[in-house]
Amino acid sequence: MPATVIVGLQWGDEGKGKTTDFLAEQVAMVVRYQGGDNAGHTVVTGDEVFKLHLVPSGVLYPHITSVIGNGVVVNPATLIAELDMLTGRGIDVGRVRVSRSAHVIMPYHVALDRGNEARLAEAKVGTTGRGIGPAYGDRAWRLGLRMEDLLDRSVLRTRLEAVLPDKNLVLGGMGANGFTVDAMVDVAAAWGERLAPHLDDSTWLVQAALARGEHVLLEGAQGTLLDLDHGSYPFVTSSNPVAGGACTGGGIGPLQVDEVLGVMKAYATRVGSGPFPTELQDEIGAGIARRGNEFGTTTGRPRRVGWFDAVPLRYAVAVNSISSITLNKLDILSGIPEIQLCVAYDVHGRRVDHWPSSALAIADATPIYETFPGWDEPIHDVRSLAGLPENARRYLTALEELAGVPIVLVSVGPERTQTIERAWRPMRHRGGVPLA
Repeated sequence: MPATVIVGLQWGDEGKGKTTDFLAEQVAMVVRYQGGDNAGHTVVTGDEVFKLHLVPSGVLYPHITSVIGNGVVVNPATLIAELDMLTGRGIDVGRVRVSRSAHVIMPYHVALDRGNEARLAEAKVGTTGRGIGPAYGDRAWRLGLRMEDLLDRSVLRTRLEAVLPDKNLVLGGMGANGFTVDAMVDVAAAWGERLAPHLDDSTWLVQAALARGEHVLLEGAQGTLLDLDHGSYPFVTSSNPVAGGACTGGGIGPLQVDEVLGVMKAYATRVGSGPFPTELQDEIGAGIARRGNEFGTTTGRPRRVGWFDAVPLRYAVAVNSISSITLNKLDILSGIPEIQLCVAYDVHGRRVDHWPSSALAIADATPIYETFPGWDEPIHDVRSLAGLPENARRYLTALEELAGVPIVLVSVGPERTQTIERAWRPMRHRGGVPLA
């Protein structure tokens, strides 16, 4: 049985958590393949709202094995708090597994991240200050601690004695306090003792599930436009949210991926700094933000809101080999008289139809819009495309034509049940899905 990858097609916050939770019922394993606790997935089931930062969204199903893969950087304190929260709310976390090879976010990573953002002032990237970038940096420098290192105090001491002098020197230059080896060993060893039952060889865990014919769902954090290699650099995350990252961060090969499900919202949002050509800074944008509850799951920061942008959509579909799409938050656009849809850019008098590789070009882009009539009817209770207002169907069709792949799931509210399914669920078909 092949694997299915769920990937964000915008700047993150597209609703991947709901999509994963909706599809997890029919799979055996959900794997988070990159990022850290800088990302958050909000899952609504009935009256319950769960905000998850590290544990995969499928944890709410008792039959799911939830795996934090080797491509994730893990803050053990966040993970322990999340496991405790889930347990306290009646969720069994006994099937949560964490890769022994995943790298650890240490307190000095957090201090370095925050100190660097403060130093950059107005030029800051807009990170969450969770230590994600410094942890990935140490991984690349081969200075990082891995989850398995938390189980051995002697290994911890050796590694920390090698790395802390340099970290403290940099922190001192920022006017921040340093860290002692003894204190860090004690903290890390306590984490290891608590998390030991959850540590596993995630690559073989995933490979064994696939060999048994079980379906594996791999979920990313953030979105394509924040990808370290393919996003609007330098205003990007420190890992690869694109579908290719599922192979390296989840321990699978390309031929084991059968479906790549892209997730997008009916409008665009972005958190942090960086170019955002379709950004709305008027009452329409404020209304979308208010109705859509557009605040970061992890930080609570207000999200910047804009009209849907099809220019990066085409790029995201291409670099991820998207086979089908979930469209979320269509209901939030109800009540807007006219909806703008960006189909191209004007860059210094030249029409640009493809996502520029240059962040400077994106910053200079003026959107070229097509206008669609809106609809007044609320659509939270609609469960078929035929039940949608005609103008909503026209907008949906335009998005699908611009993407070039079928939209197979349409979300009209935050709950699992508030989902319109097209002809097939994305993981049960190959090829195109006819319009319904």
